[in-house]
Amino acid sequence: MQNKIGLDFKKSTKLADMLNDLLANYQVFYQNMRGFHWNIKGQEFFQLHEKFEEYYNDAIVKIDEIAERILTLGQTPLHTYEDYLKLSKIKSHKEDAVDHTIVKTVVDNFSVLISKEREILAVAADATDEGTVSQMSDYITETEKVVWMLHAYLGK
Repeated sequence: MQNKIGLDFKKSTKLADMLNDLLANYQVFYQNMRGFHWNIKGQEFFQLHEKFEEYYNDAIVKIDEIAERILTLGQTPLHTYEDYLKLSKIKSHKEDAVDHTIVKTVVDNFSVLISKEREILAVAADATDEGTVSQMSDYITETEKVVWMLHAYLGK
């Protein structure tokens, strides 16, 4: 049995579930980045304030793209924070946002996203879902570069 775009229904449903999990993680990541942007303190305020805005703007685009991919696969994207918080491996961050300490948290959050994207990439390849493969491949490439740059910022 195939879905509307010609993919195996069971495989595409599994992918949509995995994408909903990624969506939940991106939503929590996005909200964390907004908080970090608003509340950053320290000598690197101006640099990090601007960088965190860049990250949350990128995240909101990806959130929309992920939700639309779930719809393309014939499923329904999650849309409540209760669902997001229940699924997300990235946890809501409430502590003060101070320079290098918070950058380490951002790196950890990006690492969660990359890990989930790689899992989706493998399942999408098995399902011959080129649309999801392409999307995840692009996300991974972008995020790996960001993680490298943040490690350089931290002197690692």
